[in-house]
Amino acid sequence: MRMFQVCRCGEPLQLNEKPTPQPAGTEVLLKVKASGVCHSDLHIWDGYYELGGGKRLQLLERGIKLPLTMGHENVGEVVAVGPDAKGVKIGDVRLANPWIGCGECMVCKRGEENLCKTPKNLGVFTDGGYASHLMVPHSRHLFDIGALTPVQAAPLACSGVTAFSALKKVGPVIKDEPLVIMGAGGLGLMAIALHKAMGGKSVVMVDIDPAKRDAALKAGAIAAVDGRAPDAAKQIQAATNGGAWSIIDFVGSSDTVKLAIDSLVVKGGNVIIVGLFGGDITISTPFFPMRAMTIQGSYVGSLPDMKELLELVSRTGAPPVPLRERPLDEVNEALNDLRAGKVIGRVVLTTA
Repeated sequence: MRMFQVCRCGEPLQLNEKPTPQPAGTEVLLKVKASGVCHSDLHIWDGYYELGGGKRLQLLERGIKLPLTMGHENVGEVVAVGPDAKGVKIGDVRLANPWIGCGECMVCKRGEENLCKTPKNLGVFTDGGYASHLMVPHSRHLFDIGALTPVQAAPLACSGVTAFSALKKVGPVIKDEPLVIMGAGGLGLMAIALHKAMGGKSVVMVDIDPAKRDAALKAGAIAAVDGRAPDAAKQIQAATNGGAWSIIDFVGSSDTVKLAIDSLVVKGGNVIIVGLFGGDITISTPFFPMRAMTIQGSYVGSLPDMKELLELVSRTGAPPVPLRERPLDEVNEALNDLRAGKVIGRVVLTTA
């Protein structure tokens, strides 16, 4: 099998080869058909997350080992199954849920493997889909994509389920009040589409890139605000009729979180932080009780979330997010384009 691997953080991915493995036990081997390129891959590639104040979280200290095959948004064809694998057969085309836990702790047993303390996430802690083949440890992580193409389905494994899980945290107000979204990248545009499918009222998008703001307006946002404008908070308040009830931050920088809090004028509002850009913030603690404010993190999505998302998409159709196909051999170019801000929507790598 062929795979592009991070061998040293910050250096181009290397093309390596090794014998194609054979599944044992509950394992299922996929021949990769499509693998989405996610912004979090840039952090893994660099080897750290920015924590603010000059501090960094080094990923090698979190248990990530090199060489690593990245790629956590994967769809593939089943080409071999272990003797204990159930529910799939050779020839099936399946989306692979990448957010895999130990399967034994209380968190995993309630279906939230994405929150397991000993994760085995595909493309993060174990080899992912920037390769010709992908080993999935258990068939419970494989989902039928229905009428979707592999390219349409692959981004749902991270971009889709991450946006969906964050949108669920907004609660019933999603159908009554405008939602503010920070960041019109692949996640933000996915969130606009899923917000509409979930019966959401309207979206106000915030981004510093005019091309991405334009993409958000074309996708259905009622307003698009430049996050660097001196009066950005006032613009957001005006677009939400006096202050936002809920803000989802798909960037997660010091500036975007501060802007979100400044824009959350109503009492009882919430900020949901998803993005991993990095930074830190200082907040006056009396504002939490005085404004009944909630700041909440949201990390990817659970197995039940994935099931719900695919059921939603089967009813409403593929989210209309711009997708660009590139061959797997162009993975380094795709990552560099993403870093440079040249990608609108999602790039999906395909194998011959």
